[in-house]
Amino acid sequence: MKTFHLLTGALLIGACLPALADPPVGAANAPRMTSPGPYDDFTKQVQEKLNGLGFDAGPVNGDFGAKTQAALAQYQLSMLLPASGVPDDGTLLELGIDPARRFVEADSLPERDSAAAGGTR
Repeated sequence: MKTFHLLTGALLIGACLPALADPPVGAANAPRMTSPGPYDDFTKQVQEKLNGLGFDAGPVNGDFGAKTQAALAQYQLSMLLPASGVPDDGTLLELGIDPARRFVEADSLPERDSAAAGGTR
């Protein structure tokens, strides 16, 4: 009986995810809601992979928004991975993306002066 409830719950969650991924009317042309950051190229790669596999992650713009997160969760469900919507190591490996790539962009940022960053000398 527990298996039935677990399976029913998983099916209901999977059925709801496409509705969560639909953007509001006009959202496709909406401006980006976050500032560009060090993980844009990594996020674009995830979006390209998901879109190429038929999971609608929205535009390939580097913005890890609700549509990208929902597409990632749908992909995870399809691969029998924990459906967190987070690009964890297991999910990235299934997508064919090196998990270490997440940190490449952040490591290449220039070091900021500690005084400029609000630190003390």
